[in-house]
Amino acid sequence: MTTELGLEVFLEAHVDRVAWSRVGLLACPSSVDCQLRGSVERLHQHPAVNLVALFGPEHGIRGDAQAGSLVASAIDPRTSLPVYSLYGETKSPTAEMLADLEVILIDLQDAGVRFYTFLATALYVMQAAKAAGVAVILLDRPAPIGGERVEGPLLERDYASFVGPYPLPIRYGMTIGEVALLVNEREIGCDLTVIPLRGWSRAMSFDETGLPFIPSSPNLPTLEAVTLYPGTCLVEGANVSEGRGTTRPFEYIGAPWINAESLADELNERPLPGLRFRPVHFKPTFSKYQGELCAGVHVYVTDRDALQPVRAMLHVLQTLKRRYPDEFAWRQPWSDGARPPIDLLWGSDRLRRHLDADEPVDSLIESWEPGTRDFERDRAAHLLYS
Repeated sequence: MTTELGLEVFLEAHVDRVAWSRVGLLACPSSVDCQLRGSVERLHQHPAVNLVALFGPEHGIRGDAQAGSLVASAIDPRTSLPVYSLYGETKSPTAEMLADLEVILIDLQDAGVRFYTFLATALYVMQAAKAAGVAVILLDRPAPIGGERVEGPLLERDYASFVGPYPLPIRYGMTIGEVALLVNEREIGCDLTVIPLRGWSRAMSFDETGLPFIPSSPNLPTLEAVTLYPGTCLVEGANVSEGRGTTRPFEYIGAPWINAESLADELNERPLPGLRFRPVHFKPTFSKYQGELCAGVHVYVTDRDALQPVRAMLHVLQTLKRRYPDEFAWRQPWSDGARPPIDLLWGSDRLRRHLDADEPVDSLIESWEPGTRDFERDRAAHLLYS
């Protein structure tokens, strides 16, 4: 049985909610139905939906922009509708963008990870809609790496950013609709309706839904990459390539100064369930070490149920820091007064300070566990699926 998306449930049973209303849509390339038809096209062609504006997150509504590339607002060539970029001059809809709308639909495939920017975009849209008096209908989609496992520290509020908009664990085990309900009740208070999935359960990984996997980011091209992303994205905070510019982003880890074979051997000796490491050599076509030969490891998932990607990547970072003390470094802030990227990804400065002091990884893991247990209790009232 194929999971029915919030988009499909909305068009089947709830489209009357937007009758006679001027509607906007926040969508991305993976906003498709089970037959690969885009939500932009389905809603634009539906006789009961008066779609008048589109909104695009990072990478653009059609997915043609690389990570970090600013996207300009434009006219969509397929529908002739205005597309307002939320990853350009502004990351939140302006009052002018929302002035003619009565309802905005959100149809985004989240990664289930705090620092994936689609979550921040959805929450920013909800905040702006609250201020403008615009109703929000979120069309839910599966949590691609399952809805049970919670892992990593809660973000500290002083470290809130576009890659960490709310105090969540790194991996929060919720759909984007469930997170929206939680944050809306506690902080935003917009007129929010979530259209739930049908036939989805918390234990499901994306490849168990029967749905086609469509990359929502050019750097998360496979479910394997998404599965590793809660951990391997932390490599972005160091001067080590996370595989951008290769065919295996977030699966390759390397740098010109690494010995691939000895690193793979050492990591394979560590007690890291669900993973194996293969020596690999690669030359990124863009991003870190563009055009330079890098050596490192290809991270393989051998058991998704046993895998703890955040814990595993702490061991990888500590190993790199110990093996290459003169070469390994944390990336510097993007501007004066800004926080180091690793602190924004982690949600505090604790990871950086902990590894710089060469403290045991296990003690850092133990430090976040009380917070994740509290979060699991707090989120219970907002879970829509058994």
